[in-house]
Amino acid sequence: MKNILGNTLIALIAFSSSAYAATATEGAGDGSLLLSLFIGFFALIVVFQLVPAVILFVGLVRGLFSKDSKKIESSS
Repeated sequence: MKNILGNTLIALIAFSSSAYAATATEGAGDGSLLLSLFIGFFALIVVFQLVPAVILFVGLVRGLFSKDSKKIESSS
């Protein structure tokens, strides 16, 4: 019984691998205008979030590496 089950499983895996290599059906790779707009909308969201993040990062780096001309004296 184990031998039959093992041979069946091996045959199933060997013969089903060609299904994964099948080409796309006609019209499936086109992509519609709505899909392009959907992806473009989320790309704009990412870009608009990156602009303030880059500005803050540049300000942080400038603040860390700039020379401090004013030294504050602590009165303790």
